[in-house]
Amino acid sequence: MTGDMKRIACLLLAATSLAAADAGWTSLFNGKDLTGWKPNENPATFSVQDGAIVAHGPHSHCFYVGSFHNHTFKDFELKVDIMTKPNSNGGVYIQTEYQDKGFPDKGFEVQVNNTYNTDPRRTGSLYEVADNAKEVAKDDQWFTEDILAKGDTITVKVDGKLVAQWTQPADWKGTKDFAGRRIGAGTIALQAHDPGSIVYYKNIRIKLLP
Repeated sequence: MTGDMKRIACLLLAATSLAAADAGWTSLFNGKDLTGWKPNENPATFSVQDGAIVAHGPHSHCFYVGSFHNHTFKDFELKVDIMTKPNSNGGVYIQTEYQDKGFPDKGFEVQVNNTYNTDPRRTGSLYEVADNAKEVAKDDQWFTEDILAKGDTITVKVDGKLVAQWTQPADWKGTKDFAGRRIGAGTIALQAHDPGSIVYYKNIRIKLLP
């Protein structure tokens, strides 16, 4: 085999491996605009810059309302690349549904908070359900939240490290603040917590599980 043929073979092998790695994953964000996403209150809080959804402004949530699987997911793996500025708070919601204002009543929030000084629940917490008080990611650096929802169990990893895992008890009635925080089918949402926070979300991809 000549040198050129070897290089072609290597390129084909790399392309095949990449395709295999991406098998089953669907991107929910096109990297250009908010097509398929719907902010609720204060829609100007969300913008798209350099391939990322930026949450910066008054309190708001941006819900996935796109066509993939009718924006309804129960058993899945979701990966989101995230970056925070110092003293910022955000979140990734799962199994939720669109509402006009306020914190989503339905579903679960996976916390985004590396240094926000008035909330002890840090990045990777399954908010009010399985909370994490340790620093697992840094501000001004991209990290990946990997959220696995399968049956009655939710598992959260940050950059491959297990942060939270919880199985819903049979008699579960939600949390003190959110009675609708229960396992069920729903969509994805991104949080803009407050005007002082700046959070970037990109490479939002989901894999449906049997």
